[in-house]
Amino acid sequence: QAQLVESGGDLVQPGGSLRLSCAASGSIFRIENMGWYRQAPGKERELVATITRDGTTNYGDSVKGRFTISRDNAKSTVYLQMNSLKPEDTAVYYCNGRLGVAPALRYLEVWGQGTLVTVSS
Repeated sequence: QAQLVESGGDLVQPGGSLRLSCAASGSIFRIENMGWYRQAPGKERELVATITRDGTTNYGDSVKGRFTISRDNAKSTVYLQMNSLKPEDTAVYYCNGRLGVAPALRYLEVWGQGTLVTVSS
């Protein structure tokens, strides 16, 4: 069974930095697009950033210039480097990926369980 597991969430002060990781595991033969989404209390889930297999990126307007998404295909891992963090970045961050799974040889959209990022002094 394919799964995504996030790590790296923590409490950080405003202006600080944090790096999230998301590793895919299981019977996976290929990973296409991956991304990060977040959901703050009382709000809908929103796009943070996505990255294609060849490295093309896309960012939500609220994080452009502060966050950087990257991936290591050999490690089946996607990262989110977050700089200049603000209190409004506080949310549960979810990893998402389009995973090719075996032995069915089909693609599934998979979500991680989420990791909490709290930005507060």
